Amino acid sequence: MKKCHYLFTLLLLTFSLLFAQGNPPVLEKAEQKTVIDSVCANLEREYIFPDATKKYVAALKKNLRAGKYNGVTDPREFAAKLTEDLAAIHRDDHLRIMFNPDRIKIERQSAQQDEAAILFKKRQERIANYGFAEIKILPGNIGYLKFNSFSEDPDAYPVAVGAMNFLANADAVIIDLRQNGGGAAEMVQFLCSYFLDNPRKLLNSFYYQKKDTTTQYWSYTYLPGKRLDKVDLYLLTSKNTFSAAEEFCYNLKNMKRATVIGETTGGGAHNNRFVILNDNFLMSLPFARAYNPITKTNWEGVGVEPDIKIASDKALETAQMLAMKKLSEKEEDPKFKRYYSWVLVGYQSQANPVTISPEVMKSYVGTYGPRTITLEDGSLFYQREGRAKFKMIPLSEDYFGFDEIDYFRLKFIKEGNKVVAVEGYTPDGPADRHLKEK
Repeated sequence: MKKCHYLFTLLLLTFSLLFAQGNPPVLEKAEQKTVIDSVCANLEREYIFPDATKKYVAALKKNLRAGKYNGVTDPREFAAKLTEDLAAIHRDDHLRIMFNPDRIKIERQSAQQDEAAILFKKRQERIANYGFAEIKILPGNIGYLKFNSFSEDPDAYPVAVGAMNFLANADAVIIDLRQNGGGAAEMVQFLCSYFLDNPRKLLNSFYYQKKDTTTQYWSYTYLPGKRLDKVDLYLLTSKNTFSAAEEFCYNLKNMKRATVIGETTGGGAHNNRFVILNDNFLMSLPFARAYNPITKTNWEGVGVEPDIKIASDKALETAQMLAMKKLSEKEEDPKFKRYYSWVLVGYQSQANPVTISPEVMKSYVGTYGPRTITLEDGSLFYQREGRAKFKMIPLSEDYFGFDEIDYFRLKFIKEGNKVVAVEGYTPDGPADRHLKEK
């Protein structure tokens, strides 16, 4: 969420592994006590659930007195055990203890906000294009956005506006959040607004335990460019979809504005920041919790349940087929209805590939007027006289499409078991027929 989020957690854990390749210093009992005292003090000062805090503090101090950690001399193991003991009392995926002295040095230097540190962070965000990894229009006029993080950098907003404007003329939109680990609540607020109409709507709130205050996030009344409030919207998730990415799904799902497809998300609804405990240890500390105005709760520990639960690697093709089927069913213009149905057949073939026996493929080889069909390396290829050669994709045993040409297909015509002709098709139906030359 805002300030610190799951992506930073992963980054810190990665640093931990990298820096821990050598032998870490032996952990002394005195340092164990110092770390536990600091964990407890920070929990009591700011953790979002006071009842859980009491249980956390009591358990950690009891474990220390009982000597549970006496034999633990590896600081990495100690951090893992503390995290496990906390999770056993109350699961909170944003709450964890980490051993990382090198990263702590970097954090302390960055805290000075020197110009070099600021520029380095901004360059990292820019290189990642502020989370906007890929955007395109798929067959059937489906807008596709692969979105990997909700950036808090001000420079991310023009990129977001550009992405939304690019998608503005799509008939359906798919936002791929399967690798999105979170980010800033403000960017969630901004992007959600594009898919909602006016008047403004309450999206989500965050309650801050320490200040006993609540911050509300409402949809924008004004946005640069065109709203996508009528477009069919599909959100792709995986078990790695986390934090702010979950909020985006949770908001729009519960507002009945989007269909979520994929796996149940990670289950991190808290706003967290990193706290340095001493020279060697730091903790990820949740300091605010989400509150949805519709459900009166959030997705912490349970994740966002998809509307269509399916393996994440099947989510995109499922969304494509669902989008085309829905567009076809509600379309009243016969020509566009045929077009959507045409594209749906292509998506269905991608999801369920058709296999054809070598004997049948051999029977298709030949010349059909200006068209030539060849068999190369187990695949059929089509070439029209004087033009490029294209690999043929089977949509059924006798009906073929092409990856490079989405407006044309071929159907082989048989009399009995003999192939006698080939017919060209467009979305409007048969275009022409050529007999097979003997």
